[in-house]
Amino acid sequence: MQQFPMESARRERIFALALPIIGGMVSQNLLNIVDTAMVGFLGDAALAAVGLGGFIVFMCQALILGISTGVQTSAARRKGEGNPERAAAILNTALVLVLIVAPIFSLVLIQLAEPVYPYLNSDPEVIERGVPYIEWRLGAIVFVGMNFAFRGYWNALDLSKLYMKTLIFMHATNIVLNYVLIFGNFGAPALGVTGAGMASAISMAVGTVVYFYLGSRHIAEGCFLRCMASRAETASLVRVSIPSGVQQLFFAAGLVAMFWIIGRIGTPSLAAANVLVTVLLFAILPGLGLGLACATLVGQALGSRDPDDAYQWAFDVSKVTIILLTILGLPMWLVPDLVSSIFIHEESTRELARWPMRIMGLTMPIEAIGFAFMHGMLGAGDARRVMFVSIGTQWLLFLPLAFVIGPMLGYGLLGVWLWQGVTRTLQSALFLSMWRGRKWQQIEV
Repeated sequence: MQQFPMESARRERIFALALPIIGGMVSQNLLNIVDTAMVGFLGDAALAAVGLGGFIVFMCQALILGISTGVQTSAARRKGEGNPERAAAILNTALVLVLIVAPIFSLVLIQLAEPVYPYLNSDPEVIERGVPYIEWRLGAIVFVGMNFAFRGYWNALDLSKLYMKTLIFMHATNIVLNYVLIFGNFGAPALGVTGAGMASAISMAVGTVVYFYLGSRHIAEGCFLRCMASRAETASLVRVSIPSGVQQLFFAAGLVAMFWIIGRIGTPSLAAANVLVTVLLFAILPGLGLGLACATLVGQALGSRDPDDAYQWAFDVSKVTIILLTILGLPMWLVPDLVSSIFIHEESTRELARWPMRIMGLTMPIEAIGFAFMHGMLGAGDARRVMFVSIGTQWLLFLPLAFVIGPMLGYGLLGVWLWQGVTRTLQSALFLSMWRGRKWQQIEV
């Protein structure tokens, strides 16, 4: 299909849906940056503990987080078909599934935290600080799962402003609690890294309460918490959610494995890697927000039985994403030390991060392509092929050779980051090729 210049109306539609999502995610990652900056004053061990702990928690939550993709994909189809009441039923079912599964996950994982953590990092100081941090975060999995189910619904129904407002409130609460609990302000005990984990858990619970209130106000009367998905709708929800959750599980596990590999290079390299990933996760927010918007647009177009429109939406979103991520990558390339100095207070650690930061800046347009077409496929319900590509490029290519390049051959953090840029480029190219093949348009959701 020939691609034409994007019409202004389509561009406005993209931004109307994506900007609230991006705004909410900016607040989320500003929180992560504030967390990292606050903990950075406690030293490299604390910084490494929070970085490694955060990705351990992400890995443990991943299967539950797949529910967001399942809800968004299914609800967007129902929206496109003109059946918003069935979208509400899908959300209700997702919330029940999370309520059943998540507490079991939490109980099992909290028991495993202390014996397993030393296998991921052998530094006694990192272990001492990291275990209580992840135990608090793991206790909040049920709230995280419900929040992500609501996120999928709000985005699918063009209500992403509710998602943005709730995240801003939730993360403002978290920042205040961090200030109080990490450093012992306002008469509270100074809990350090443990306080950061406690603050995150409490803020997730606060966000869930807000979402339930908004559900009672903004979901069609008689639908919220009162009707359930049919057997076919539930099967479709699970069919999309599980591959998405498995993909996120392996992605998060891959990040933990990467931190383990870098930890073998040294604790300063691990601290630098934590900052690099924190900066990257903040900088790619427009790509992720636009990707989620793309998933909704594709899902609604397919629900309206217009696969050509769905095909075009991914290309339109990719054009916007490439421009924005290229702009955001410029500071990483031009002034890497200025960016890293927000978090890193040791000159030697800043030097380790310098060239990897520049590599991240150069590869931002490539990340943009991957985000657009990967989320387009997820919006079409093609979560299984997305899972295979994501896991394959990370676990069969990146991680094995990262171990060889970094610790074994001695190329350190820079060598690991160069290889990551190569594998991410390959992944983006595969998603683009699969989108152009159009097999995704045959999937029923």
